[in-house]
Amino acid sequence: QVQLVESGGGLVQAGGSLRLSCEASGSTGRIAAMGWYRQAPGKQRELVAIANIGSTNYADSVKDRFTISRDNAKNTVYLQMNSLKPEDTAVYYCYARSGSYYWGQGTQVTVSS
Repeated sequence: QVQLVESGGGLVQAGGSLRLSCEASGSTGRIAAMGWYRQAPGKQRELVAIANIGSTNYADSVKDRFTISRDNAKNTVYLQMNSLKPEDTAVYYCYARSGSYYWGQGTQVTVSS
C-alpha cells in the first residue's frame, strides 16, 4: 500500500505561481511513476503531468507553464505551476503507480482573473 499526501494548493491571481507537493509513504520501493491529475467542477478528471522513470509527459494545456519533478530520496513529487490561468482552477490529485494506482486526497487550486 502507498499513501499520498498533497500540499501547496491555494488561491492565486492569474499569471501567478504555485508549487504542489506530494509525499508518498508506505510501500514506496516499487513506485514506477508519480504524477498529477486535476478535476474541475462538472468536468472529468484529466491528466496534467507524469514523471516516469527517466521521462516526463505533460498535457498540451500546461506545457511550457508547468514542470513536474521527483525527489526519489524523499519519495516526493512536485508540480511547479507558472503563468496560471483561471482555467487551471481545479482540485489537483497526486497519483502513484506501483502495480496498483494510488491517489491522494486532492488539493484545491483556484486562479482568479
